[in-house]
Formats: sequence, C-alpha cells, structure tokens
Amino acid sequence: MANEVKFDTIHRFNDYYGFRHLHPMISVGHYAGEPEPGATTYEFGVYAIYIKETKGCELNYGLTKYDFDEMSVTAFAPGQKVTTVVAEGQIQPRWTVLAFHPDFLVRTALGGRMSAYGYFSYSSNEALHLSAEEVELLEAVLSLIEREISHSIDRHSRSIIISHLEVFLDYCLRFYERQFYSREVINSTVMERFHALMDRYFAKEIRERGLPTVAYFADQLNLSAGYFGELVKTSTGTTAKDMIADRLVNAARELLNDLTLSVTQVGDMLGFDYPQHFVRFFKRRTGRTPKEYRTLSVN
Repeated sequence: MANEVKFDTIHRFNDYYGFRHLHPMISVGHYAGEPEPGATTYEFGVYAIYIKETKGCELNYGLTKYDFDEMSVTAFAPGQKVTTVVAEGQIQPRWTVLAFHPDFLVRTALGGRMSAYGYFSYSSNEALHLSAEEVELLEAVLSLIEREISHSIDRHSRSIIISHLEVFLDYCLRFYERQFYSREVINSTVMERFHALMDRYFAKEIRERGLPTVAYFADQLNLSAGYFGELVKTSTGTTAKDMIADRLVNAARELLNDLTLSVTQVGDMLGFDYPQHFVRFFKRRTGRTPKEYRTLSVN
C-alpha cells in the first residue's frame, strides 16, 4: 500500500522535502536526496512544476503510467493525485521544483489565465521533454523568483514575483506547444492511425458502440484526450471533435441516400438516442434538416 502525503500548504511542501521556508505562498526548491523505496501517493493542494534532470522513478498520473526521462517537466494542479514508485537501488534523483499556492493568485490577471496553461490539466499528462538550453532558461527565471522570495516582503514583492512566475509559465507553455510541432513524423503516424480507426469505427463499430468520441480515439492511440486534441489541432488546423463530426455527417449522407431507411432509422444506426438529436446535429453541420437534404438530393 502506498504512503500518502498531502501538500495543502507551501509550509508543508517545504517541510516534506527539507526546503527552506522563505515565503508563505511560493517556493523554489532543489532536491538531490535519497527517496525511500516503494510507492508514495501525493495529493496536491498547490501548483507544482518539477524539472527533473535524471531518470529514476515510475510515475502513475491519472490513468497513465510512464517513466520519468532525463530533462523532463511535469506539472500538477490543486486537486490532483500522483503516485511515484521508487525502485530499490535506483540512482539518486535530482530535480528543481516551483510550487505556489492558488491563493497567491487571487484577484490577479494571472489567476484568471491559469486555465490557459494546458500542461496542468489531468488530461494532458504526457511529460514535457526539454533540451538542456530550455532547462537553463527556465532555471534562470526560477533564480529571479528565488532571489525575490529570499528578500524581506514589501509592497512590491507580490507583483514582482507574479511577473516572474507568469514568464516562467509562459515559457513552459511555449515548450509544451513546441513539442506538437517538433514531432512531425510521430504526429503524422498518429494521424494516419486516427483516420484508420475512424474508417473502422464508421464501417463496423458505430452501430454497436454508438456515437464516437474524442476520448475513445485518444484511448485507442494510447494518448490522453487533451494531448491528442492538441496534436490534431496542430497537425490539421481542425479539432478532433470537428473531424469526427464531419465523418459522422458523411456517414449520415450515405445512409440518407438510401430511401428505404427512415430518418429515425438513420439516426438510430448512427448512435443517436433520439431522432430530434440527429436532426439538430445534421442541420447544425449542413444547414439543412435530413428531410430537406433528401428532397434536394432526389431532385
């Protein structure tokens, strides 16, 4: 059974790792310790971004399992849980972490933007891999934050720290989005498999499984829904949801061309629970109702 640790305050976060407690709402720590072997589950009540420089442990994040690699970043948000598994005799891990409490951002512009940083999402749990140069850049920004929280708090402290924090988060966002552009070969393969999966789904599986979802195809490709959605949007300029909807419309047109089938039967064959849902969907995507489409196609 895994040990359980809850990070609900920065003070508790610092105490657990042995970091100096310099500020009640934000911390920068550097770790090079020797963790105990076994599994530990961490429940986050703070935001935390880890820059890991060495291989060393298996990470279970949400429903996904993967190995930490060299120069990788993982980000966690309040309300999330992560389980780490440390093996006997593993090498000593080294990492740097930035942690901050959500209350630190109350009534700030950055607080209102946090949802834009998709790498915090539970559904975007693929690790972000960085070059040594990118790590140096992040660590340079962290040094500015660290320098500021080492000073006595005054009326300028919060705004200066938040400015540096926003720069750090924006750099992470740039690197997160960059990986979708820099993996063109991998992305191309994923898109080919996505199209093949849609071909199979609409040909053989839709009547049994019902309406297709982005989550279904992401799962078939062993990707999180968030990461898969970003990859499709970057590769095609179109969302995965729209691509699936377009295929659904094409399938509907083919079935509607068979005049022996009623509109209700077509909707049922495509997985719609109610005929009116199918009619609304078809009109929203084509500008015509199924009956209007049939009238035009016959004439």
